[in-house]
Amino acid sequence: MMTAILLSAIAMTAIVAVRYLLTSGMFAWATKRVRPGLYGKLSRQIRSEIGWSLLSAAIYGIPAGVVAWGWQNLGWTRIYTDLSEFPLWYLPVSLFAYLFLHDTWFYWTHRWMHQPRLFKIAHAVHHASRPPTAWAAMSFHPVEAISGAFVIPALVFLIPVHIGILGLVLAIMTIMGVTNHMGWEMFPRALVHSRLGNWLITASHHQRHHEAYTCNFGLYFRFWDRVCGTDRGISDAFAK
Repeated sequence: MMTAILLSAIAMTAIVAVRYLLTSGMFAWATKRVRPGLYGKLSRQIRSEIGWSLLSAAIYGIPAGVVAWGWQNLGWTRIYTDLSEFPLWYLPVSLFAYLFLHDTWFYWTHRWMHQPRLFKIAHAVHHASRPPTAWAAMSFHPVEAISGAFVIPALVFLIPVHIGILGLVLAIMTIMGVTNHMGWEMFPRALVHSRLGNWLITASHHQRHHEAYTCNFGLYFRFWDRVCGTDRGISDAFAK
């Protein structure tokens, strides 16, 4: 049994690492085409981002692999595969629930990481990306990576979720994590400045966090930033 669990953890680590390399690599390639020269002098920084991110891949992959093994072999978790098990309207509800709860956890742990002592110990690794690049999404110190690695694995024990919706949550998490750090805005101005865009986080919003440090802590939504008075709008570099 222990061998099977270990193999599952190794496999999930490899999946997380490859997912990171492919997604960040794709958006880094797009950056090179759309914003040539933006990362031109950042080769050393990018190597550091990739190194920390691959370490984070193991920290994220191990608990995910253990939970995946438990789900498949012992019926752990509330993941389901039969669409008839819950009404179809529950699919978007569960998607929003997972994103909102993940965003809530991220917001408060992220603010916590900005306490001077924790920032120096851990979060400074992420903010060493100046400016952030498409490779920086998982560039975390192990302490910070651990704080985020157990959120989704914990939620699957608490909230029923279809396997397809869980995959969509992970895809959104990956893509938004990368695109929020690219250093340029890939979404149309009409969306970013729309009523919907004013509640969503994109590179325009997250860039301000990397500039000012004490604001814009969210991951997907601007809800907690607005409620807690930490929303400082979008970066001046993206306002034009």
